[in-house]
Amino acid sequence: MKNLGNLMKQAKAMQEKMETMQAELETMEVTGESGAGMVKVTLTAKGVMQAIKVDPSIVDPADPEMLEDLIVAAHNDAKKRADAAMKEKMAEATGGLDLPAGMKLPF
Repeated sequence: MKNLGNLMKQAKAMQEKMETMQAELETMEVTGESGAGMVKVTLTAKGVMQAIKVDPSIVDPADPEMLEDLIVAAHNDAKKRADAAMKEKMAEATGGLDLPAGMKLPF
């Protein structure tokens, strides 16, 4: 019984770490860039878009597709960085266990 109680304490501690990590991810921001930094997209580590910055010099009304492509590329870069931040925080919270994102503890 002592081992079961200890296991439950560990599960509760891990759950608290996971909740703290989830809160941190909601406020942590990552920025992706494209066009040598001419377009920047900022997301939370959970993937919520916070801002888009576009250098006015690349806005060409005759070529909106270029700007659209740069925004998509910057968003993809930011998403990749957000996923990496989430994976890093998950590893910290779980002590290296590779748990799926969003998994609730205790099991």
